[in-house]
Amino acid sequence: MVSLRLSGMLLLLGSLTFIAGCERSTEAVPTEKPVLEKPSAPLVGLPNFTALAKKEGPAVVNISISKQASPDIPFHGIPRLDPDDPFYQFFKRFGFGDSPHIFRTQSLGSGFIIDQDGYILTNSHVVEGADEVSVVLLDKREFKAQVIGTDKRSDVALLKISAKNLPFVTIGDPTKLEVGEWVVAIGTPFGFSNSVTQGIVSAKGRALPGQNLSPFIQTDVAVNPGNSGGPLFNLNGEVVGINAQIYSQSGGYMGISFAIPIDVAIKVKNELLKHGKVRRGKLGVSIQDVSPELAAAFGLPKVAGALISSLENGGPAEQAGLAPGDVVLQFSGKAIENSAELARAIGETAPGASVPLRVWRDGSSREIVVTLGEVDAVSPALKST
Repeated sequence: MVSLRLSGMLLLLGSLTFIAGCERSTEAVPTEKPVLEKPSAPLVGLPNFTALAKKEGPAVVNISISKQASPDIPFHGIPRLDPDDPFYQFFKRFGFGDSPHIFRTQSLGSGFIIDQDGYILTNSHVVEGADEVSVVLLDKREFKAQVIGTDKRSDVALLKISAKNLPFVTIGDPTKLEVGEWVVAIGTPFGFSNSVTQGIVSAKGRALPGQNLSPFIQTDVAVNPGNSGGPLFNLNGEVVGINAQIYSQSGGYMGISFAIPIDVAIKVKNELLKHGKVRRGKLGVSIQDVSPELAAAFGLPKVAGALISSLENGGPAEQAGLAPGDVVLQFSGKAIENSAELARAIGETAPGASVPLRVWRDGSSREIVVTLGEVDAVSPALKST
């Protein structure tokens, strides 16, 4: 953790005397302080989050999972016992040591109900590897949840519980968020259910290493382990994101957190419901940002685009005639500012689609039409797209 030490500074302001003339004045010198003008606009106080918390809190749920522990992995620091160990029979009497699957691990996270049918959105990493998923509502009702589908690339999962008359959230539009706008998170940090924290939008469109499918919303909302999968609200009480990651050197809140835009999550939800997985287009290239030095070397009119550094053998890009050193300036008519934008545009396009690309090669631009392939759903985080 970086510590900043600020040394005090004393600013000495000298007074200046202005002489308007040499004539002696007989008028009394005013002794009253001048009246300062009032600001043209009244000062605005901090927003009150009580109504939002009362209305939206019941739709936020706690999620816990259980899964079979590996025989070789200790459970809460307790090592597996060998049958020849003198303590084996002692532990066996109390239900330990009978089976390599006797130990089970649990974890906590958050989620939120998106409709009356009981569908719940959360993070994929919250339910990863779960044998059972339990959902607890604010009114203490507990349900076993069905995992409809998960998508590791976007870190979004869709669950379902069987219940009626459920509270649910309203979906907002994250594209209308402004930097500096107030936002609110509700979740289960460190197991403290339905905790409400607030902050502002610090930045939009953040690309994180290895995760270039989501233009993350960066906030300074206090988000900690257990907040994962919980909703991020605007002041209208609409969900604009799913709290997914924190940047921390200590494992806890340090003022930088990231949320998946809700429109990205809804697209994933629709794909999971329709296909059972998320189908994404694939260009078959490795890409990188264009630096000022590269832009100058290629003769680009500005620093923008995505540089193709290598091609997949026999992939869609190679078949279409793309080459290493090409700079993609447009994808399907949309300008590409950086490699993350290109990766997202490809991933949001259906496999099999024929897409025109505007590329820069040998000092001029040209159009190349590519028919996209399909990304392997089980491949690791994007290194190519």
